[in-house]
Amino acid sequence: MDAIKIKAHAKINLGLDVVGKLENGYHEVRMIMQTLSIGDMLYIRRNREAGDITLTVEGSDVLADESNLAWKAASLLKEHCSIADGVSIHLQKRLPVAAGLAGGSADAAAVLKVMNKMFELGLSQEEMMALGAGLGADVPFCVMEGTALAEGIGEKLTPLPTLEGYLVLLATPEISVSTKEVYEQLNLSAIEKRPDIDGMAQAIRRGSLADVLPCMENVLESVTEKKYPIIRKIKESLEENGAKKALMSGSGPTVYGIFEDMETAKAAGVRMAKANLTHNILISSVYGK
Repeated sequence: MDAIKIKAHAKINLGLDVVGKLENGYHEVRMIMQTLSIGDMLYIRRNREAGDITLTVEGSDVLADESNLAWKAASLLKEHCSIADGVSIHLQKRLPVAAGLAGGSADAAAVLKVMNKMFELGLSQEEMMALGAGLGADVPFCVMEGTALAEGIGEKLTPLPTLEGYLVLLATPEISVSTKEVYEQLNLSAIEKRPDIDGMAQAIRRGSLADVLPCMENVLESVTEKKYPIIRKIKESLEENGAKKALMSGSGPTVYGIFEDMETAKAAGVRMAKANLTHNILISSVYGK
């Protein structure tokens, strides 16, 4: 098969805790990660006549060069598996960039999975996850997808059943957040609210959304909200308009609300757009394996 289309699914953090800082400067985390049904689209074609990588991007001004994670993933696999043929990638961006939704990591994971199939490399999921870890901490989860407890720097993954029956409204304000700066400014000793990661995992295994909701927190909000008060305004607006819980995903700036029906979610999105709280609103179901 010389051409394959694939969706690179977004992710959110149902809970994010930072439990320590490692000697190498990375932070040790405990998170519950959830794949969503929405995502970027990638169209990948094998080029048997040339060995280079080409990348085009539609729908975003994200760079289409060697700095792009999709390109990096293709280059990594070509080198690791000694692939002589070239690869042409067309990336149709549907997710906001640098928004806490792992869009770039999902693109990289999608390239790894497609090239593994296209070139009949025979790599296991675990092998692709190990390769992806060198591209970014979220890439292994984006290879695996579904629902998982993530530990270490995010690369130690324990699969969980996917809890369905709810919708997620994603609201991304027009601000730029540096993940690196958020982690650097996080004071571990001053964290007041932490998620109950173990309690959430148990509730997910029981299939109880009602028991998941009170366990949800993101310790990075204390940093991002302080610098960007609009994060809290979006959270408050979501909950005032019917969300069962609102939380920032990753280091932000995307905030999401948990809704039990589409009508309420759509109405909340309309009200937020009229209030100019966000420039990008998406509604998604969860995606399980």
